[in-house]
Amino acid sequence: MHSSSTSQGDNGLGRWLIYGVLALMALVYLLPLFVMLVTSFKTGTDIRTGSLISLPQEWVTDSWQAAWGTACTGVTCDGIKGYFWNSIKMVVPAVLISTFIGAFNGYVISKWRFKGSDLFFSLMLFGCFLPFQLVLLPMAAMLGKLGLANTTTGLVLVHVIYGVAFTTLFFRNYYINVPDELVKAAKLDGAGFFTIFWAILLPISKPIIMVTIIWQFTSIWNDFLFGVVYSGADSQPITVALNNLVNTSTGVKAYNVDMAAAIIAALPTLFVYFVAGKYFVRGLTAGSVKG
Repeated sequence: MHSSSTSQGDNGLGRWLIYGVLALMALVYLLPLFVMLVTSFKTGTDIRTGSLISLPQEWVTDSWQAAWGTACTGVTCDGIKGYFWNSIKMVVPAVLISTFIGAFNGYVISKWRFKGSDLFFSLMLFGCFLPFQLVLLPMAAMLGKLGLANTTTGLVLVHVIYGVAFTTLFFRNYYINVPDELVKAAKLDGAGFFTIFWAILLPISKPIIMVTIIWQFTSIWNDFLFGVVYSGADSQPITVALNNLVNTSTGVKAYNVDMAAAIIAALPTLFVYFVAGKYFVRGLTAGSVKG
């Protein structure tokens, strides 16, 4: 009896120790976000006289309004709103197109195997490990020949090409766990190549579609290198604007405006995670058995 009570006490102590460590790690992880958030609501005087983690003496939203509509991002002082919509116009089509192509590629590679399909998949998989810097010059030459340099359409094309390797990998690993008998039965019932894809595989692909959307949306929205290299003055994404805003100095540094702009830039990715995050781990682990 004494031994059982001691064991339960040790388990309880161990559990509280684990919770304590997790809470401490969560606090450390969330501290930068807390600093950004409270700083964005501070006045310039609060920032200069208070500490980094102190709450504002006066809560104001002027820095948010300035970040959105009047802050200087280089030679212009129109805030980040135009760049925000540039990113939206770039991200939405790039995510949808790369997701669809990845789904189709994964379907073909996993369920309609052809001669050289393994080599084809290996070559596409190799694209996941290519560093951004390696494709800068070839991609720039291609965009120039296509007449898409410094355009939003060019950025969409760049992100679709670079993202297809990842989306194909995700969908291939998901579809390979779908029983082949399901596809064979559909063939016997007279279903063709595209009917099987549209009517059978896509309806059961919600988890992996959400994984792909989250992955692609986050990667494309947060990209800076492609945005700064391939965009023009009218097509720069929000990451480029944020960099220009932080590095533009006119008098006293407005840290509150910088923090507000950074939070605005992060809001879309946070929204996507909150809406579809529950599918992320489920979809990633769906292909872990055979993939």
